[in-house]
Amino acid sequence: MMGIGLYGLLIWVLSVLCSICVSLEFDPVDNYLIDCGSPKNTRVGDRVFVADNFTSNILSTLHDVSVNTISKSNLSTFDSSLFQTARILTGTSQYTFSIKKHGWHWVRLYFFPFADEKYNLSNAKFSVSAQNFTLLRDFQPENGSVVKEYSLNITSNSLVLTFVASANSFAFLNALEVFNLPDELIPSGGKIIDPPGGNQNLLTRALETVARVNMGNSTVSPQNDTLWRHWVSDETHLIPSILVAFVSNVGAVNYTGVPTQNIAPPEVYGTATRLNLDKRADNIANVTWFFDVDPGFEYLVRFHFCDIVNSSDTKLEPFNVYMNSQLVASDLDLSNLTSNIFGVPYYKDVVTGLSTSQLINISVGPSELESSLPDGILNGLEIMKISNSRDSLDAVDPHIQLSTSSSKMKVWVILGLAIGVLFIALILTLIVFLLCRRRRRLVHVGHSTQDNFAMNGGGNAQTTESKYSNGTSMISSSKIGYRFSLAVIQEATNNFSESYVVGVGGFGKVYKGVLRDETKVAVKRGVSQSRQGLAEFRTEIEMLSQFRHRHLLSLVGYCDEQNEMIIVYEYMENGTLKNHLYGSNLPSLSWRQRLEISIGSARGLHYLHTGSAKAIIHRDVKSANILLDENLMAKVADFGLSKTGPEIDETHVSTAVKGSFGYLDPEYLIRQQLTEKSDVYSFGVVLLEIICGRPVIDPSLTREMVNLVEWAMKWQKRGELEKIVDPHLVGKVKLESLRKFGETVEKCLAERGADRPTMGDVLWSLESALQLQGDDGRPPLNGELSNNHLETSVSTTQFSVGSMGDLAGVSMNRVFSQMVKAEMR
Repeated sequence: MMGIGLYGLLIWVLSVLCSICVSLEFDPVDNYLIDCGSPKNTRVGDRVFVADNFTSNILSTLHDVSVNTISKSNLSTFDSSLFQTARILTGTSQYTFSIKKHGWHWVRLYFFPFADEKYNLSNAKFSVSAQNFTLLRDFQPENGSVVKEYSLNITSNSLVLTFVASANSFAFLNALEVFNLPDELIPSGGKIIDPPGGNQNLLTRALETVARVNMGNSTVSPQNDTLWRHWVSDETHLIPSILVAFVSNVGAVNYTGVPTQNIAPPEVYGTATRLNLDKRADNIANVTWFFDVDPGFEYLVRFHFCDIVNSSDTKLEPFNVYMNSQLVASDLDLSNLTSNIFGVPYYKDVVTGLSTSQLINISVGPSELESSLPDGILNGLEIMKISNSRDSLDAVDPHIQLSTSSSKMKVWVILGLAIGVLFIALILTLIVFLLCRRRRRLVHVGHSTQDNFAMNGGGNAQTTESKYSNGTSMISSSKIGYRFSLAVIQEATNNFSESYVVGVGGFGKVYKGVLRDETKVAVKRGVSQSRQGLAEFRTEIEMLSQFRHRHLLSLVGYCDEQNEMIIVYEYMENGTLKNHLYGSNLPSLSWRQRLEISIGSARGLHYLHTGSAKAIIHRDVKSANILLDENLMAKVADFGLSKTGPEIDETHVSTAVKGSFGYLDPEYLIRQQLTEKSDVYSFGVVLLEIICGRPVIDPSLTREMVNLVEWAMKWQKRGELEKIVDPHLVGKVKLESLRKFGETVEKCLAERGADRPTMGDVLWSLESALQLQGDDGRPPLNGELSNNHLETSVSTTQFSVGSMGDLAGVSMNRVFSQMVKAEMR
């Protein structure tokens, strides 16, 4: 027993020595670790953050203001001791660090907006720059702790960090790190893959770490990384699929040179996400991850690979790697790349072109080699934002929207105007003459009506375009309906009172509003004035102005005063379909009500796809975007992401992936090829929500139940969908109706778009399911689904939608005529 004890002690001592050696593998020459606001040094793992008493004048303030220290202790994370205190910075303040080793350095800034008796750090608003790079502009830390990491190539003998508090506000910092990096960590440049062929020089740029992910559904904490990096699990970024297998074999990692552990630790290379071998015989799909990014930037993306599964029966096959549908690596064979040495790490760096999307999707999947089986593996991933041409890394930097060629364009515009001024003047004179003549003729007739519209907030369609703050045209008002003044919107919503909020979405908050004539409206107010928000604002107004259908939400008007982005809709008394299915205390819907809501939604989508010369693809079909009026009649809403469909001679529209996680068409995700069938897939997911009464993704459930599509389709393919219906429906659904509904869902969720039905076919099937349910004693919604109608629709060979009743039921002329009459009374 004594021998065993001594042996165990020896093993423990050796392990401690090994861990010490690992942690000391890289010893930076420049190494500044500061616990801001702390009166004493703070130990975190094997590192010591010194108190910021600034005896060496690291911090200087450029204004005669006091610098205060405050403390708080209510956070429980590994590095929580660094968030116990903070230093308040007012005016302009600078940290100056002496640099001994030129080259790449990391700057990590720690923020945790807590509150004490004097300060609420959530109210802070400030900007941060380093040398000539803008790191943050008008930054307002959100709830919870955040660490911002930046990579800077420093060629001078000092590094200056500048904090500038916004007007009537202050800056703060909980902790910071500045230390030089191993020479091999950051490349001097990267190959651009979109468009392919170019190279990006990184030596004159700054980088911001956007994502650092460990595949294999496991997290790597900072104490297990030689550079104190935190690698998050890929689970939250991974598109759930039965084709995915998580692999772990840390002991197989074999560092033989480059890369070293400084590139990534063995805990990263020793875990992986791989195509599920049990399914690979007939697998044609890829494994895909999604990451949120800021549009308008290039990104350096590092892929980490390591063959930790190579054996006689599970040999890793060559595979392809994609980013945003662009090929990163074709027929990647890790055995050849690592000289057939098992467990040797390999990494690859690429640079994206200028991103116009808010998503980067990464995929690994089967090679096109006939001799290889479908396979694919990824061990880790890092995404780093590259500073733009104005040396900024901040997404809301106002200069990001400016083009360097704008001044040249202005010169040419002025020159063109000067050349054609005489001709234009003649044309304008003629137009003004005709308009004045017409106005004199109509002024008497229209005077009283215009006054009443103005009193209610409505205005004529204007002939000029509304302008964004930088002069960009917001929308073409000549094509749009009624423009409300901001004062009227504020009056209708009690100055955007929180008590009037009825919903919150990606665009902003939705308020219930009441106009002066007691007309109820829904007011959606954008929270961002970014390019992305502006594009969605314009798209939704222009789309809604084209639609007049009883199952599409109607536009009442808009407001763009003072850079506001506000859309006014008809008010839907019963809110979203989602809230009637789960997550609220609203009464449960009957099966007949659910069928009728499904049919109404399908009618609206079918009208979008077929009601004009070119199809309109909604692109964000989900239960939260289906609204219900006072009679529970369904109307499809939120057209901010909608896109015009392909031309007659085309099969799809190539576009960046946008939509909501869980509802996205897998084919669209992988190939970025958008069709009407993408809406059909999303609608199939909504139908599953309707039958099961639960969210699409529910992390609180067991692993096999987290993803609704995967879980429900298993039961559907067994022919046992009735076993997972919403408990409120048990015993109330006829089996024939349920089976027809399930067949419809299964067809909608086909992996290939070509195998999915059209929305018209879906509509036909849902009508059939309603007929099979029969009369359960409840009258149809708005009388729209009478028995006669059902008999006619089922007996014909082709279903017809878009009747005059559908199209006429939402005319806004009726709404505004009522407003005028009410005001006149």
